[in-house]
Amino acid sequence: MGTGKRGLIATAVAVVCAVTVLAAPGTAFASPTPSPTPSAGPALAPGKDLEAVRRKLDKLYRAAGRATDEYNAAEEKADKQSAEVVELAKKIVKGQEKLRKLKDRAGAAAAAQYRGGGLPPEAHLVLSDDPRDFLDGAGRVREGHHATKGLLGELTRTQEDLEQYAEDASAQLKKLEAGRKAKAAAQKKIEKQIAQAEKLESALRKEEQERLAELEKEAANKAQTAWLDSGVLDEIEGKASEQGKKAVRYATAQIGKPYQWGAEGPKTYDCSGLTSQAWVSAGRGIPRTSQEQWKRLRHIDVQDMRPGDLIIYFGDASHVAMYIGDGAMVHAPRPGRTVTIAGAGSMPILGVVRPDADAGAN
Repeated sequence: MGTGKRGLIATAVAVVCAVTVLAAPGTAFASPTPSPTPSAGPALAPGKDLEAVRRKLDKLYRAAGRATDEYNAAEEKADKQSAEVVELAKKIVKGQEKLRKLKDRAGAAAAAQYRGGGLPPEAHLVLSDDPRDFLDGAGRVREGHHATKGLLGELTRTQEDLEQYAEDASAQLKKLEAGRKAKAAAQKKIEKQIAQAEKLESALRKEEQERLAELEKEAANKAQTAWLDSGVLDEIEGKASEQGKKAVRYATAQIGKPYQWGAEGPKTYDCSGLTSQAWVSAGRGIPRTSQEQWKRLRHIDVQDMRPGDLIIYFGDASHVAMYIGDGAMVHAPRPGRTVTIAGAGSMPILGVVRPDADAGAN
């Protein structure tokens, strides 16, 4: 690594440029390709065939949801790594500047010795005829030895720090590159699943699409009814905290806005983008993805949940919604749908987590 200021600036700029390229989101938030116009081909057989289509679509969109969580996790990690690399670049700049100043000081000391005839201070001391000068000089020599030793030690430590910063920056850049590949792979999965689902839906006639929407509602209502019939709502009496109320107000204010994978608002959201931003608006940051929300937030028994708590769905924690009370939740369902209110039991519940577990209810 060069020690000149021009070299240090070039190093820092190269690192920051690399971060910018590797952390770029690419086409992550581009609008999906418009669906083809519905086919006017032969209608599917009623009932059973459309139910099979509904199940197939549910499977495809759930796969897209899992891939979206992978993408969001990779993006969150990349953001943190980018920030770390930028900080390392700043340390490299400061370290190089410090090293330059230390070398200037060392050079000045060498020049002073040259001006003294090239003799070390000890030699001048021995040649002195004045006892007072000898004693004074002895003290200065000791001080000079300590200063020189300290200077050399600081030079060595600074050089070692710079080498470590460079190694750390290189390691972080490798992680960023791995994260970029993970994001690209997740994006490919998402787009593949959504394209298959859109193709399947576009093959339906208008009346079949309407009937399919009815089947989706019927399936959700059936699940919600079974959940309510279990008596769970009779035991849910939790009152929201002040932050919980703010989070609910934010989430419900987004009703009607489109789902977009990887989006965190303000115009579009995915499921965890909605819940995480709702809690940010309430003054509390939480993990970005539904899987991390499930892992890192405090688990609450379903019968103890209160408005503002997050309901995690499916065995793989691939979907999340916010409980708003009275057996209802608000969520961003899937591509092609908008933020809406639905029954809290309309999908298989994995569990409930509480972002503000340290706050009392009001």
